[in-house]
Amino acid sequence: MTEFSRAEVCAAAIADAFKDDGEIFASPMGMLPMLGVRLAKLTSNPDLVISDGESLFLGGVPPLFAKADVVEGWIPFRRVFDVVAYGKRHVMMGATQVDKHGNQNISAIGDFAQPKRQLLGSRGAPGNTVNNRTSYWVPKHNTRVFVEQVDIVSGVGPARAKAAGPGASKYNDIHRIVTNLGVFDVKGADDTVRLLSVHPGVTVDEVVENTGFALEIPTDVPVTREPTESELMIIRNVLDPKNLRDREVPPVASTDAGASK
Repeated sequence: MTEFSRAEVCAAAIADAFKDDGEIFASPMGMLPMLGVRLAKLTSNPDLVISDGESLFLGGVPPLFAKADVVEGWIPFRRVFDVVAYGKRHVMMGATQVDKHGNQNISAIGDFAQPKRQLLGSRGAPGNTVNNRTSYWVPKHNTRVFVEQVDIVSGVGPARAKAAGPGASKYNDIHRIVTNLGVFDVKGADDTVRLLSVHPGVTVDEVVENTGFALEIPTDVPVTREPTESELMIIRNVLDPKNLRDREVPPVASTDAGASK
């Protein structure tokens, strides 16, 4: 039996979210999204265009947070906005809150006029979600994140985009939501969040218990695929030899037998 950790399952699931994109600029925000995107670049989608997260397009695929080894282009910050507005791009963002219609909040918790907690602000979320394919990564799936209605809409879900008109909905594409428990999309009835798979060792009941709204759940929920031997070799020896991934998604004793060393 192949031994793998929950973080490695998540990395493979993130890679799968990018596998059919073809030649497109992948913009992962965060450590696990970066790991998954670079895994996709080395396996299922070699045409992905990746950057160092600052200003360089990479020709090679270095380990996480390592200095770029092969540089093939320059993308200063001002040009990022051109890509957001007109380019082929798939961004994977974080989310402090996600609601049943796939709206995302990274701005603040509480009333907009007097929030209880200030967060990042909406930043690029509105532009990303109306212009580019967008996915979300949630390392701790719980009812504080998955709520009936987000306090403030930063990232726009499909129902809200359609209500705003074709200018907002034409390119709105909330592709995947990957969490430490499973994989989801927003293609349920009335543009609601739908469960696509549960990770190995996770039950549907566990997902339901940790979600603050009614999910659309198919009759037979598959298990998220296990990472292959080749993917595990790449993750452990090439992309993340320092095992940073387990800091973000700690091993689960019952499912991560012999988790990666």
